[in-house]
Amino acid sequence: MRKIFALLTFLLPVAALAQNFTQADIQRCETQAKQVSIIRDDYGVPHIYGKTDADVVFALMYTECEDNFKGIERNYLYQLGRQAEADGESRLYEDLQMQLIADTADAIKEYKASPLWFKKLMNSFADGINYYLYKHPEVKPLVFKHFEPWFALMFTDGSVAATNYGDITLQESTQFYSHEPRQIGATGTGLKREIVEEVDKREMGSNGFAISPSKSKSGHAMLYINPHVPFYFRSEVQLVSEEGLNVYGAVTWGQFFVYQGFNQHCGWMHTSSYADVADVYAEKVSNKNGSWVYEYNGAQKPVTVKPVKLTYLNDGQQLSKEFKGLLTHHGPVLASRDGKWLALKHYNRSYNALLESWLITKANNLVEYRKAMELRANTSNNTVYADDKGNTVFWYGDFMPKRNAKYDWRQPVDGTTTATEWQGTHSIDEIVHVYNPSTGWIQNCNSTPYTSAGKDSPDKDKFPLYMAPDGQNYRGVTAAKLLSTSGKLSLDDMIGLGYNRYLSAFDVLLPELVSAYNQSTDTLKQQLTEPMIELQKWDKIAATNSVATTLAVEWGTLMFRGLPKATSTEAGTYQTDRVTEMLGKTSAHKELEYLAEVVSSLKARYGTWKMQWGDINRYQRPDNGVFDDSKPSVPAASVASTFGQLPAFVSRTQNTQKRYGYSGNSFVAAVEFGPRIKAKSIETGGTSFDPTSKHFTDQADGYLTGKFKDVLFYKEDVLKHAEKTYHPGE
Repeated sequence: MRKIFALLTFLLPVAALAQNFTQADIQRCETQAKQVSIIRDDYGVPHIYGKTDADVVFALMYTECEDNFKGIERNYLYQLGRQAEADGESRLYEDLQMQLIADTADAIKEYKASPLWFKKLMNSFADGINYYLYKHPEVKPLVFKHFEPWFALMFTDGSVAATNYGDITLQESTQFYSHEPRQIGATGTGLKREIVEEVDKREMGSNGFAISPSKSKSGHAMLYINPHVPFYFRSEVQLVSEEGLNVYGAVTWGQFFVYQGFNQHCGWMHTSSYADVADVYAEKVSNKNGSWVYEYNGAQKPVTVKPVKLTYLNDGQQLSKEFKGLLTHHGPVLASRDGKWLALKHYNRSYNALLESWLITKANNLVEYRKAMELRANTSNNTVYADDKGNTVFWYGDFMPKRNAKYDWRQPVDGTTTATEWQGTHSIDEIVHVYNPSTGWIQNCNSTPYTSAGKDSPDKDKFPLYMAPDGQNYRGVTAAKLLSTSGKLSLDDMIGLGYNRYLSAFDVLLPELVSAYNQSTDTLKQQLTEPMIELQKWDKIAATNSVATTLAVEWGTLMFRGLPKATSTEAGTYQTDRVTEMLGKTSAHKELEYLAEVVSSLKARYGTWKMQWGDINRYQRPDNGVFDDSKPSVPAASVASTFGQLPAFVSRTQNTQKRYGYSGNSFVAAVEFGPRIKAKSIETGGTSFDPTSKHFTDQADGYLTGKFKDVLFYKEDVLKHAEKTYHPGE
């Protein structure tokens, strides 16, 4: 029914940490700290050099804590279902969902059964965080006193997209579990599902481009890494060990592997995938002698009851509430609809997922990268790949269950029959893919993979619908057009293309408005003469000095409120089709009314409608997270990728007059795989979370304008730009 986008994680607090950190722990960590060095360059980026991979992991976690311990804590509180202990009762049912879906007992078993080399990595992961807390008693975590090595197995692939359990909403789960099981009944219809808001948020997504040697000015393959996530969500790092590790890229707070990045031979960009990797089963249940049973294959099976005790903060005290979680053999029951219980079948967390995430960082060629992917454990991501042999590859998804294609897996399927069971998994050559296209380019912008490489794109008719049920968006339209017409590209050309601010949605929207205006005979026409002149001479490129950008974005936002509501997550991805449908149902008069509303609103807010986009669309990095018109900010040219712009800058008013960016481009990198790595990167604002540090906003200008800094991949270059060299704990 859809894939699970879960940001898997968890975490701990510190007040009593010292009592859990023994003298033996201290000695072990101090010994390991001496075996690894951290060099912060002149942008604050940590380059970590250790004897072993485990040494590097230890120091990586220490640096992550230095930069953003709160981010680590929040991620792990989410995935372990412990948010209510910090935030209160409002988080209880979100925690319940997470604890039903991701079993910590399984993670502990997997850790204990791990080979020694991998267990060392997880041990170092925990030690690095715990040692930081020991050395910084002033840091006060919210909930937990100690990190355990198995926590790493709860956050395994780095995905950041919002959780989506087969389109089962949190509201439905709340309704289902807010009563005792005997009161739930098998005839509940559940809540009306309002998912369109979350669907539209996810349309901003991420971009990944791979350029073949034939389309590269240097004759070397190139990769463009452009995730769109909440600002400051990942850190930029380099990890180097004497065991062959040498990787650079973005690490999600609380993880010990580079999620999107490159080593000396190959690179990978993960875009969030809409490949269908989780399914909802409609279970036919009844109450038999006071116990719940469900029908399966002509027989009745007992519903498994899993006690779940959750704790929540209330007026400074920790209170608890007990639930009876319900499971069938398909998975946890999360809701009821139309007289059926809905059970989720998923592969949300596994040992192999973490192993795969680690192994790809050490892959030296396409064969080794494929071998890691053949673990088939990544449920959240597509992969755009390039290497120093000139290979460019795209895989749409990774873990992909085999299913009976006669069923519509976008909807809940019949849970009473064996015909709907998964039948193993597809190999990576069976999923939707592109290998070394003759066009010389690959793009994925969270859009359909069937336009990913021009004429060499995969043939939609050769794959079952569940492999790629999503449609087209305007970023995909923009990327395919630019790449197909660009000619050969240098590294800087690719960065420029990735920062192209053309808004392709208005190729469709504006002609409709112009037609409505030209055909109008009512009084609105005269009122809108000047705004229409601005719009008709506009080049559809977002710019800080553009009044037309302001008019178009504000008008387009009103128009998009009329988009047909999505009945499923997949349906929500058909952005271009939904816009076409919306235009067919919107009267010419209504389009003009929306523009008049924009003009009136701008006048009311600013005294004039002639507002340049950069005057109201701003970048600001407040140390307390609260945006303030009275404090310094910088004009931002970019807009949300909803309108087809490639670099995303999602902004809104935040109890302010002006709009402020809060999500979109984060860590961005461009890499050329020649005899020596040549790469450039940029982060949102800067590396540091300390507002007194020069690295708090020292990358803001480059981030906004697309002027990337040089990546210091080789140690001799790092040393030339070293700002601070130290061991963990110093």
